Amino acid sequence: MNAAFTHAPLPAQPFFSTPEQRLALARERFFEQGIRPSGLVGEGVIQSWSRCLQAHRDPGEAIAFNPVTESRIHSALGRSRMLRETAAADLKELEAALAGTTCTVLLTDQHGVVVHVGRPGETSGEAVLPLAARIGVNLGEDSVGTNAPGLTARTGQASIVLGGEHFFGCVQVMHCAAAPIRDVRGQVAGVLDISTESRPFGFDAAAVVGLFATAIENRLLRTQSTEHIVVHLQTTPALLDTPMEGLAAIATNGRIAWANGAAAKLLGVASFGCELGAEEVFALRLTALSALTREADAKQHRLPSGLMVWLRAHMQAPDGAGRIVKIGATDHRRDASLSRPSSS
Repeated sequence: MNAAFTHAPLPAQPFFSTPEQRLALARERFFEQGIRPSGLVGEGVIQSWSRCLQAHRDPGEAIAFNPVTESRIHSALGRSRMLRETAAADLKELEAALAGTTCTVLLTDQHGVVVHVGRPGETSGEAVLPLAARIGVNLGEDSVGTNAPGLTARTGQASIVLGGEHFFGCVQVMHCAAAPIRDVRGQVAGVLDISTESRPFGFDAAAVVGLFATAIENRLLRTQSTEHIVVHLQTTPALLDTPMEGLAAIATNGRIAWANGAAAKLLGVASFGCELGAEEVFALRLTALSALTREADAKQHRLPSGLMVWLRAHMQAPDGAGRIVKIGATDHRRDASLSRPSSS
C-alpha cells in the first residue's frame, strides 16, 4: 500500500446499505486503494489506522492479548489505586446496569493497561473478549491496534470503535466504547470502556460510558483536591450531586485550580490551567466562598456573565471527609450577593 493517501469524493450514492458494507468499502479504499475513507469512518479511526501502518503493522497479522510484565502490572495497580478506589461505587452501578447485556466493563490506566474487569452479563462462545479482559493486558494502540480504550488513552478523547473499524482483522468481532477520566492536572488518569463481542450494542454505549466516566472523574477530582475549596454549581439545583454538576476548585491563592467540563462551560473558562482568580470568575471574594462552605444548602448567585446559577461549596480534608474552612473574616458585602433558596 502506498504511504501517501489521496482524497477522492464519495459517489453520489455509495454502494452500501448496511454498516458492514460501509466498513468493507472503507477498508478497501484505505488498505487497498490508498484513499482516505472520509465520511465512511470517523477521522479518529482513520488516523489510528495510519499510525498502525506507519508502525509497519499488517491488518492481517495475528495478535496476542498478552499481559505486561509482573513488575509493570504491579506498578499499574499501584499508580491506579486511588482511581480504582474512587471508581468502585460507580463501577458497581455501571455493572448492575449492564447485567442484562453481553457487555464487559474495563478500566485501564493512562497507558491502556487493564486494571479492573467487570463481566456483569451472560457470555457465550466468546473468543477474543476473554483474552482482552484480563488484569494487566495492554490494550494500547501500539500493542493491539485500533480499539476504543487504546485510542482514548492515546488521544484523551472519547471514542467508539465498532467491528471492522478495528485495525486488525482478528479483532473485528469486537465493539467497544471508551471515555477518558482526568485528574486535577488535566492528565488522563484512566479510561473507562464498555466492550461486547459479536453482538452490536443495543443502546447508546458512548452516552452510557461517558456518563459514568464523568461521574468517576468528578469523584477523583474532589478526592484529589485536599486543599481546595470545591464549588458545586449548575443552573438548577436538581443537577447538583449528579454527573451533570459543575465543579470548580479554588486554591488558597484565590485562583481557579481546575474546573470540570460542566463548570468550564458555565463559567466560560478553560478546564485546566485557567490562571483566573475566583473573584473574576465568580464575582465572589475568597472569604465569601469560604463562608459558603459553612452552608448546607445551595444558594443562588449571578455570575459576571449574568447567568444565574446555584452554588454550594465544601473543602475536602486529607482523609476524604468534607470540612469547614475559615479564611480571614467574612466579607458581608459579598455574602449578601448569595441568596437563600426560595420557598418555592
